[in-house]
Amino acid sequence: MKNIVLKFTFILMTCSPAFSADENIDMLNRLGKEINVYSKKIVNVDVGDTVNWKSVNPGHNVEFIKGGIPEGVEKFKSKYNKDTSYTFKTPGIYAYWCTPHKSMGMIGFVVVGNDKSNLDAIKKLKFYGKSTKIAKELISSL
Repeated sequence: MKNIVLKFTFILMTCSPAFSADENIDMLNRLGKEINVYSKKIVNVDVGDTVNWKSVNPGHNVEFIKGGIPEGVEKFKSKYNKDTSYTFKTPGIYAYWCTPHKSMGMIGFVVVGNDKSNLDAIKKLKFYGKSTKIAKELISSL
């Protein structure tokens, strides 16, 4: 019995409580051969997690795409050239883009709580220019 108590105590002492995980995404002018791009195109987080977008290069922002967020979520648009964060409280897929570079393919998706219930709405979004092809590829991988 003493051995069981010691093992249980050891487990309690070495386990850390679960905390929200943050994801960091850089807003970049160049990544490899791509220009005007987020460092991560798709991230998966849990409800309560925060995504931090870092303004590594000037001229970028983050804007949730109208119709590309779960129902009941308010629009979100960051300032240009500024780091920004968003804590996700509602499960679902969030589509976003850099306002001035949306036609150049600077788009991304956050999947919250592994909930893809708004995938049909995401598939109906209108993307522009290079983003059209990139969105199709990313959506097929969701």
